[in-house]
Amino acid sequence: MKCNILHESPNRLRVHLHCARMSLHEADLLEYYLRSVDGVTEVTVYDRTQDAVVRYTGQRSAVIGALASFSFAKAEAMELVPEHTSRALNREFEDKLAMTVMRRIFSKLFLPAPITTAMALYRSVKYIREGLTALWHGELSVAVLDATAVTVSMVRGDFSTAGSVMFMLRLGEILEEWTHKKSVADLAGAMSLNVDKVWLQRGDTEVLVPIGDVQLGDRMLVRTGSLIPLDGQVVSGEAMVNQASITGESMPVVKRPGSPVYAGTVAEEGQCVVEVQKVQGSGRYDRIVRMIEESEKLKSTTEDKAARLADRLVPYTLGGTVLTYLLTRNVTKMLAVLMVDFSCALKLSMPIAVLSAMRECSSYHISVKGGRFLEAVAQADTVVFDKTGTLTYAVPTVQDVVPFGGHDAQEMLRLAACLEEHYPHSMATAVVEEAKRRGLSHEEYHSQVQYIVAHGISSMVNGEKTLIGSAHFVFEDEGCTIPAGEQERFDALPTQYSHLYLCLAGQLAAVICIHDPLRAEAKDAIRALHDCGIRKVVMMTGDNRRTAACVAEEVGVDEFHAEVLPEDKADFIRRERSAGHTVIMIGDGVNDSPALSEADAGIAISTGAAIAREISDITITSEDLFQLVTLRRISQSLMDRIHRNYRFIVGFNLGLILLGVAGILPPTTSALLHNASTLGISLKSMTDLLPEPEAAATVPERSGE
Repeated sequence: MKCNILHESPNRLRVHLHCARMSLHEADLLEYYLRSVDGVTEVTVYDRTQDAVVRYTGQRSAVIGALASFSFAKAEAMELVPEHTSRALNREFEDKLAMTVMRRIFSKLFLPAPITTAMALYRSVKYIREGLTALWHGELSVAVLDATAVTVSMVRGDFSTAGSVMFMLRLGEILEEWTHKKSVADLAGAMSLNVDKVWLQRGDTEVLVPIGDVQLGDRMLVRTGSLIPLDGQVVSGEAMVNQASITGESMPVVKRPGSPVYAGTVAEEGQCVVEVQKVQGSGRYDRIVRMIEESEKLKSTTEDKAARLADRLVPYTLGGTVLTYLLTRNVTKMLAVLMVDFSCALKLSMPIAVLSAMRECSSYHISVKGGRFLEAVAQADTVVFDKTGTLTYAVPTVQDVVPFGGHDAQEMLRLAACLEEHYPHSMATAVVEEAKRRGLSHEEYHSQVQYIVAHGISSMVNGEKTLIGSAHFVFEDEGCTIPAGEQERFDALPTQYSHLYLCLAGQLAAVICIHDPLRAEAKDAIRALHDCGIRKVVMMTGDNRRTAACVAEEVGVDEFHAEVLPEDKADFIRRERSAGHTVIMIGDGVNDSPALSEADAGIAISTGAAIAREISDITITSEDLFQLVTLRRISQSLMDRIHRNYRFIVGFNLGLILLGVAGILPPTTSALLHNASTLGISLKSMTDLLPEPEAAATVPERSGE
């Protein structure tokens, strides 16, 4: 598409597209198209002027080339734009704000007094009705104060003050609704599905197909730890399904033949076959929005206390108003008290501060499901890490396959890949990828596989029981043995690797040695967490003690626990919380799910298992552990902001009341200053907590670089 460069500075372009007009959807197409260009870091599209501002770190020629080849049809075909964006929502509330302000200016400048009086009387009906409704239900709420202030002003004939009060209240309502809906939309988008392929049952075989190719009536296989990507009905099997992301239920629900299952839920245990009843775009987003809007997770404890305090202060404000009149017999001084209350600012600025912090987290690729979890992160003194896929990279690699009992290493790897490809775990992925790298095809020649959480996989191959998993699983639980005369080879296995044990008919057939390298930033990230006030960092892993000890020493954790089961992790967190500690758990696998649920704030790495992401309270979509430090600093800054807001609101409004009672400030001025301060502190609460230089400082230089 033809475009002109309007302005250019280092790593920044402002361009104008030559098109008659640009719809909101076309603006989204352009924005997400440019975001997909390598090196582009930020894109802002202005649909009204057909302009776009592009910031980049890569080659200028790549951005220019992308603009030259752009077309709306091409971008539409690339399917880059998510199902829901916030552009239309922002436009709706921008227009509401602009129209409200312009109507106010027009009426003040051009309309005669009789007309503005009539308009004030008409608009007051809403506030008076809400106040009377609250009284009818026995509630002394902010609505009563608003109605009283408007009514008293109009009874005195001060319609200008009444109009000003209602104008400020309307602005506050728009801002509150806008911020809330925007935050809900962002959260719903963060919780949307990210599933590319699905296993389908075709006759006696299983086929992995792109999710876009799934048709109504297809039969989809769901196993332990799998996210259910489409709505359907169970036709065989049985599974415990976690539906928290849809219904808010904390306990998993049993799904048997005939039971409905919903897109976005996760199988915690068991497996089943689901007949697809709705393909993509079946309304999951809207269900998530409703769930979030109804969920108490949006409120932190501090925010909830502020809301309750605001309601408790209303009777005192009314009492102060009456007392002022009784002592002074001065209606003007009485109104000065009535026009100022603490409730509006408390109820508006606190939620905005929390929701704005959640929005800021998303800009750092951190998805937070509720304000209370930010509060928990700010207060945390203990952090528990899983090892595999968390302190180590989520992409371990197979270093060696050591055969036993005369088996062929290639054949054993082929068999292991055939079993492991069904399960979402980094170790399983490593085995599958190594088989692929060696060109080993692994057709389905086993019977139904069974996944035992935190242990391994059991199946039947050519009539023989086949197991793959941990040493505890195959040797202790299943009683497998090492072939005669090969104990020495077994004892000589390299200790620097993690091991997967493959057994056939009760005997060890192969050991797959997996290199699970530590994240480059792990040591420095843990040191930074200590610097942020974390008292104790703990590593818990199901790996053997020797490997765990080496990792613990290298990364600098305060203590470690090896060869633990999922329930051991959860028990440890439960004990820490009982001792009065606030605990964060960071994990990525199916076996981390109980611990993630038990912690004050469960944090999942996005590259991990679906069930970990769904159960967690916070998801880190970046693979850099320093995002934990950023999250901690945002959380601490949020708590500081909330406390500053509280002190300012109480101090400033108390000062206005005292000045009004003293006769220094008239009611109109008190109302103006009160509402202006409420709006000002709310707008301030919408700003970022971490300035760019400070945000950059959250990622210190890596040691040894």
